[in-house]
Amino acid sequence: MKTSVPHTARLLGAGLRALLVLTLLTGVLYPLAVTGIAQTLFGGRANGSEITADGRVVGSALIGQQGYGPDWFQPRPANGLEENSVNTRYRLLVSGATNRSADDPELVAWVTKARARVVEQNSTAGFTVDPARIPADAVTSSGSGLDPDISPAYAELQVHRVAERNGLSVARVEKLVREHTEGRTLGFLGEPRVNVLELNVALRSLIDHG
Repeated sequence: MKTSVPHTARLLGAGLRALLVLTLLTGVLYPLAVTGIAQTLFGGRANGSEITADGRVVGSALIGQQGYGPDWFQPRPANGLEENSVNTRYRLLVSGATNRSADDPELVAWVTKARARVVEQNSTAGFTVDPARIPADAVTSSGSGLDPDISPAYAELQVHRVAERNGLSVARVEKLVREHTEGRTLGFLGEPRVNVLELNVALRSLIDHG
């Protein structure tokens, strides 16, 4: 049975109209609606949870940073980060975990070395770090290597060093840590945490303005 030309043209026309309508709905109107809702209700998160200081963006609350000097609160180790070996045109870091088991000799060596470094770097004239009280996040990296948070215990362990290096009282720096400690999400999800970048931004403000 042969299909008439007008019938074929009608089918093509209907298909074209369906394509245009679906393109408009799913390719234009829906993205605009989602973007508008996100910007209106969750503007900060939609734009990357940016953290600003002195009028400029200094990072994201969702991505941990390395390279803080000894005057600042330190993040978790980042042993999962590696140099990108595929596209060598750019110096990029690859996020990932170490994938070492708990009894892996290399991991044990990393943790032992990290523990000794934490004790050395955070002990002061009037305060000595007890190795037995060093929290796990001070000596192990997260699954991504980019964890932006540390435990309140690790932040508190660093208080004496930060206070001494910046000429601040221990009590004032302890108060700063408490002010930036977040509880469990919805009261039962996750663990209490301290965002390192936000804490260091607040520390800079405290140093600058007293």
